[in-house]
Amino acid sequence: MTEGEKKRVGVLRGGMGDYYESSLKEGSHVISHILDLSEKWKPIDILIDKNGVWHASGVPIKPSDLPRNVDVVWNTTHPSFSNVLNNLSIPNTGASSFSFTSNSSRALLEEHMKKIGVNIPKHIVIPLYQEDFDGPIEKFILKKAKMVFEKFSSPWVVKSFTSDLSMGVHIAKTFVELTDALMDCIKHKKSILVEELIAGEEATMHSVANFRGEDIYTFPCLPAGRFLETSSTGQAVFSSDEKEELNNLTKNIFNHLGASNYLKADFIISPSGGTYLTNVEFSPDLKKESHFCQSCESVGARPHQVVESILDNALNGM
Repeated sequence: MTEGEKKRVGVLRGGMGDYYESSLKEGSHVISHILDLSEKWKPIDILIDKNGVWHASGVPIKPSDLPRNVDVVWNTTHPSFSNVLNNLSIPNTGASSFSFTSNSSRALLEEHMKKIGVNIPKHIVIPLYQEDFDGPIEKFILKKAKMVFEKFSSPWVVKSFTSDLSMGVHIAKTFVELTDALMDCIKHKKSILVEELIAGEEATMHSVANFRGEDIYTFPCLPAGRFLETSSTGQAVFSSDEKEELNNLTKNIFNHLGASNYLKADFIISPSGGTYLTNVEFSPDLKKESHFCQSCESVGARPHQVVESILDNALNGM
């Protein structure tokens, strides 16, 4: 295939706000995988800088110029930019605004999970602390800690709503530990999620639309953060019933949340009964050695094959 026959993939990254840095990194991983598909695809770096100026391969452009530069766009920025691409009739991979909102709003996620019988842990979302409105920080923390204490018992998981979900995560078993965790999370200047800690085995499910001949292809259930599912290592091995339940739950969540391309769902299987959804994401983690990439390898797939499938879906309007 000649250079002119290759499909041009605009990798949209950057944008204004808190997700700027993480979008830059995510976009760079996408570009590296598209380079593995160089016989058919050509990556075009599309950057929105912190001032809102768009660039294509380093040259400032207007969004209206994009149709002449790309055939499809992989959007790593805020879903609102997908609306810009849609208005320009540019095929793109961005998550729907509903999907993004349901992920960032715990209340909305809980509301929709109830409709399909999916459990999520009890939780409270503490809004961003504002000194002028909320008063002294110590009194604010004490008030919110008492509110959590009265709603559900310890242990609690306390984390900030940052773009990096691994930041500011605490396990609190006492009231004092809870107040300390809230104080630390407030430093991130974001809303805070406090939820009950469900004891059990963690499982992560990855699913992709129109892959390997299936409408929704689910990768084998692997323990969260682990690669090999084998009893010889002492790691958990899920039963056939548990695997089937997780597979069905993942497909139901995929459909219900309108995840047109990809969905990652994190679960906890409690030994006392019940399976709980703890997190959803709508873009695959394409970093080398990520859980997603290792899940691909476990079934003989390469991450760039999934990337190509998602791009094909976008071009074909699926």
